[in-house]
Amino acid sequence: MTTFDPDGVGLENGNLFGLPLDFDTAQIIVWGIPWEVTVSYGSGTAHGPHAILRESPQLDLYDFDNPLGWQQGIFLAGIPDFIQAKNDALKVQAQKIIEYTSQGHALTDSPTLVAALTEINQECRHLHQWVYAQAQAVLDQGKKLVLLGGDHSIPLGYLQALSEHHEQFGILQIDAHSDLRQTYQGFEFSHASIMTNVLKLPQVTKLVQVGVRDVCRAEVETVQQSQGRIVTYYDPDLKTQLYQGVTWHSLCQEIIQHLPQQVYISFDVDGLDPKLCPQTGTPVPGGLELEAAFHLCRLIIQSDRSLIGFDICEVGNGIWDGNVGARILYKLCNLMGLSSNPNPSNNFHLQ
Repeated sequence: MTTFDPDGVGLENGNLFGLPLDFDTAQIIVWGIPWEVTVSYGSGTAHGPHAILRESPQLDLYDFDNPLGWQQGIFLAGIPDFIQAKNDALKVQAQKIIEYTSQGHALTDSPTLVAALTEINQECRHLHQWVYAQAQAVLDQGKKLVLLGGDHSIPLGYLQALSEHHEQFGILQIDAHSDLRQTYQGFEFSHASIMTNVLKLPQVTKLVQVGVRDVCRAEVETVQQSQGRIVTYYDPDLKTQLYQGVTWHSLCQEIIQHLPQQVYISFDVDGLDPKLCPQTGTPVPGGLELEAAFHLCRLIIQSDRSLIGFDICEVGNGIWDGNVGARILYKLCNLMGLSSNPNPSNNFHLQ
């Protein structure tokens, strides 16, 4: 790091943003999880971690919130080939299940597909166990962990590990979808069920969802019946208030009031306007501008809350998608650094 030039040309050295680091010297460890077995619409997000890595040297390292944020160190521990291979094999079987059920057939009418579903659910469980083990290894060393998806099912093992390190914490979910289905097309660990599975952790005391605009009635009822544990800011309602003159800043302040002291961010890029993530798996018209999402995340730090971790999911395998995904990653890493060191000597916004 003593000879590294942060103002120089981005290096393609196998690490994110071209930073010359390893596991021991970095404070933030990133794992890419190339997994989208239960994808129910567009595919390609299993290549999202590679897209972010590929485009990350394009970024300049000066960050207006945390100009020296790169010095905390960000290291990509890996994008495991064995996960990609397992994903590719299981995805073929999952698509058969999806096609069969989408035609109105009962899965129980096909013993072959029932067996395939059992295998997929088991392998998803194994993936979460592997992620859990990697998360524990990082957290036990006092480092921060970031996950890159892949579909939105991937952070469950990480959140299980966090629940053993924190008595309670809240989740800010930026997403076009609630992901509160009990199961989806038979998959116990579907991307559409991630928050249902996460809420089984009693340490997660609050789930605050922002940008949701594609939702089923059962999910709306789940929110209504949660006794305040789930607070959802639906995109149409947010837009109506903005059109009536309410400021985004005031809405963000209201949103943040629902979060406890320790916060985890689960950032599904389909929560953004699709022009920012055109290759995401399930794009929906509407959503947030990138700087609006950053303003919300920034105010979490301004409120003296701690950002204990985050994931970024559903990034598509396109140049623009990878570029935007890399910018989300870098911004959240720098904000997480500020939550650990809230009074750096030179920052623009947090004074």
